[in-house]
Amino acid sequence: MSRLDFTPYRRSTVGFDRLFDMLESNVRQGGSDNYPPFNIEKRGDDDYRITLAIAGFRPGDLDITAQQNLLTITGKKRDETVDGEMLHIGIANRGFERRFELADYVRVANADLSDGLLVIDLVREVPEAMKPKKILIGDQKTLNVVDGDKKDTDAA
Repeated sequence: MSRLDFTPYRRSTVGFDRLFDMLESNVRQGGSDNYPPFNIEKRGDDDYRITLAIAGFRPGDLDITAQQNLLTITGKKRDETVDGEMLHIGIANRGFERRFELADYVRVANADLSDGLLVIDLVREVPEAMKPKKILIGDQKTLNVVDGDKKDTDAA
């Protein structure tokens, strides 16, 4: 079993314990189930999309739960009666649970099921109070942004 030692990084960082715990737990889990297959797409600076291939599932068979920093998608196996005798079963109809760790301030904006694909749109919305701000020191004057493309036409 391979073990990663994050001790040197833990000593030089503050507040990243959750990240290192998550990495260590993923290494411990090793070969997890890859069903259903999925894609993660970055669509903009703060927009993401998760697409899961879940052929054979209906909206009523799925449960999508968003908690703080965790998105859980669960599909319940459905018992279907077949009129004839099945000679080959190649379409997976098994239950699943897929978890995604979400960054802070990421919320689910939309979920849609179409053509066997479950599409979940995510948006990161950082509160105004958490956005970076310029801190002025002492009596320092406020700096104005200068647009170099505009000509000074007000001096006339």
